[in-house]
Amino acid sequence: MTRLVKPKSAPSARLAPEERAAHGTRWTDEYAWLRADNWRDVIEDPAALPQEIRAHLEAEAAYCEEALSEAASLRRELYEEMRGRIKEDDASPPAPDGPYAYYSKYRTGGAYPIFARRPVQSDGALGEEQILLDGDAFADGAAYMGFASVEHSPDHRLLAVAFDDRGSELYRIRIFDIETGAPVRDDVPGTAGPVVWANDSDTFYYTLRDENFRANRVMRASVARSGAAPELVYREEDPAFHLSIDQTSDRAYVLISLHESSTTEIRVIDADAPAAHPQLISARETGVEYDVEHRDNVFFVRTNKDGAKDFQIMTAPADAPQSGNWQPYVAAASGCLRLSHHLFAGHLAYLERRDALPSIVINDLASGDAHEIAFDEPAYHLSIRAGFEFDTTRLRFVYSSPTTPRRTYDYDMATRERTLIKEEKPPSGHDPSDYVTERLFAEAEDGAQIPVTVLRLAGDRKPGPLLLYGYGAYGHTIPAAFSTKRLSLVDRGFAYAIAHIRGGMAKGYGWYEDGKLTNKTNSFSDFIVAGERLVEEGYTERGRIVAHGGSAGGLLVGASVNMAPDLFAGVIADVPFVDVLNTMLDDTLPLTPPEWTEWGDPIRDRGAFDYIRSYSPYDNVRATDYPHILATTGVSDPRVTYWEPAKWVARLRAQNTADTLTLFHVNIEAGHGGKSGRFEGLEEVARAYAFALMTAS
Repeated sequence: MTRLVKPKSAPSARLAPEERAAHGTRWTDEYAWLRADNWRDVIEDPAALPQEIRAHLEAEAAYCEEALSEAASLRRELYEEMRGRIKEDDASPPAPDGPYAYYSKYRTGGAYPIFARRPVQSDGALGEEQILLDGDAFADGAAYMGFASVEHSPDHRLLAVAFDDRGSELYRIRIFDIETGAPVRDDVPGTAGPVVWANDSDTFYYTLRDENFRANRVMRASVARSGAAPELVYREEDPAFHLSIDQTSDRAYVLISLHESSTTEIRVIDADAPAAHPQLISARETGVEYDVEHRDNVFFVRTNKDGAKDFQIMTAPADAPQSGNWQPYVAAASGCLRLSHHLFAGHLAYLERRDALPSIVINDLASGDAHEIAFDEPAYHLSIRAGFEFDTTRLRFVYSSPTTPRRTYDYDMATRERTLIKEEKPPSGHDPSDYVTERLFAEAEDGAQIPVTVLRLAGDRKPGPLLLYGYGAYGHTIPAAFSTKRLSLVDRGFAYAIAHIRGGMAKGYGWYEDGKLTNKTNSFSDFIVAGERLVEEGYTERGRIVAHGGSAGGLLVGASVNMAPDLFAGVIADVPFVDVLNTMLDDTLPLTPPEWTEWGDPIRDRGAFDYIRSYSPYDNVRATDYPHILATTGVSDPRVTYWEPAKWVARLRAQNTADTLTLFHVNIEAGHGGKSGRFEGLEEVARAYAFALMTAS
């Protein structure tokens, strides 16, 4: 098996100790200089990176490539395998919207989606294709391209496109005339991405970011009056709240949503009266979350109010939507988390989850009868695709499991008939019987049962290399879904495991609460006991596990490797949030104030300061034997800034007492999501998987 190459010399960041102090505690950050003073400019344009920092990052990137040099053929082989499983001329099932059905597709060899539509004929058949936006042509010449919104106007005449050509998540909105393909007004820069049309097909809403890259304003603009200044609709003064916009399924209202980790506030604008002022649904109450749908002058509210920790669904009159008027509609059930609700003219569909397994429930609004759509694999993933139509009995959903490729169904909520409309089959072939999906539980020190999903080759279980993936933050649950990319590891003898640890919501909202704030270290110990249980059950051996996590999952693997370095052969930390204490102490950074409710506020709270300092990966690097580590970053990343992993890597390399490598892959022209385009991203996965194969096989 190909092994890592140890280059003659590793980059060594110069030491420039900076004294820091808070709550009577003093400490030293010897690599603080890696944070550019002009970091805001750098996020918008990586060319602004100071020369010394750029030289260091480029040296790190070169060192990483040299260490992986013997894996060149393996990486190419992995890349070609993964690309061979992609249907290159794939298309999404068309979604009807009145006279047209809209969809996206790719051309063979194309990196970016093509957005298109077909007219719906009187017999229901679809007519000739019309290209709305050719993503490959649009991205021609750009080093990066990301699309946040591609939204057609209600009259099907205009197309709003929000795009980012730097990876900074500062989106520019361009409005096109669909028939001519020509822009119809000046671009709108500096937005957060989402675009929502009013029903007049002239007015559109968007959100603007402030100087710290936080979305804090909702703006209203006109296509016809393109020379008129946009109007401020709403401004949020509290930097702890994320601001976003959307619309109800019946298109009656534009939604302005404010949310921090445990509190929500929503305002609505009548989509038929775009100049109207926003109407408050219910004022923010600490710890109360809600979201709304609408039908026939009634709001359907999914909320945790009144002690419904795992959420219930309530109703409220549209002319008096305050929480005091909410009435129960679907009662809460402990341990059954109501994830989302989708409203139609005659039905309510909602997604829920018990013990890490999702299900879809359909409620007939006329009769009140409810039924569940059943599935039988031991672990699987579901998602609802609401589509554009409201007055329909058709619900579209997507099903997959670690062994079963994605299947898209149209489900008739009245007749209960399920119709398969698309089944994704890798062109290179895939036989689900070649693989086994298993679910086991690891017992934490406090008795909590941690679900673990495992994908492996069929046949007798034998200890071998294993990749253990985790996240464990913000209530996000890693789904037990199908991935063609993972097969390249599994086919080479790896088992692929997902630890559904606390901090996510695999087992309800309480599962999230038990992994945040002063319970955060539960996430790390859960991840470690999941690895130990996999050893006990014969899937792998201690020291043959590769830990993998990204962003907050990078915090997870960074903390876990500090706690149990001998458990792992390697660690893959993508854009890792590893400098937690310094970041949470800096309220000028884009995500710091909004995230105090997730991690704690170490500026004002001595207890939060001490607790974060006790686990922050960067602050807890020590002189010990570390496994091989591969970290990644994007210089334009506004979420986890590049200097967090840069500092972590420098300190790890200085403290590591083992003969192992600490590698740092740097994307100079990319952000939080890495390179854009469906094929360039595969190169990054191939690098990570080659690293795993080289360290644990």
